[in-house]
Amino acid sequence: QVTLAESGGGLVQAGGSLRLSCAVSGRTFGSYIMVGWFRQAPGKEREFVAVITPGGVYIDSPVVKGRFTISRDNAKNMVYLQMNSLKPEDTAVYHCGARTYDSTWYDTAPSKYVYWGQGTQVTVSS
Repeated sequence: QVTLAESGGGLVQAGGSLRLSCAVSGRTFGSYIMVGWFRQAPGKEREFVAVITPGGVYIDSPVVKGRFTISRDNAKNMVYLQMNSLKPEDTAVYHCGARTYDSTWYDTAPSKYVYWGQGTQVTVSS
């Protein structure tokens, strides 16, 4: 079992920055789990933001390319999402999810991530 907990959300003005944190616990998968950030706006499906492998290889969604950066600190079992140049359309509940790291790691579909945190609200005002 893997447990995740997000923090760091809040209310910011357009152009501002936030850093989200995801604390990952559980030893079932050890270093062989990968973690992703996903977001869900009201009335919309959950969408991929960024994912990162145990070794630090990452994939960013084209919609956040150049603005968001995912990183991982394996020693602390933490994954971060640095969000810069925020836009109103970034407003959503941001969730971190986890899955086993295997040969399909590049599949960013939310359905591939089987463990989820409760989410943290990010609101960007204009």
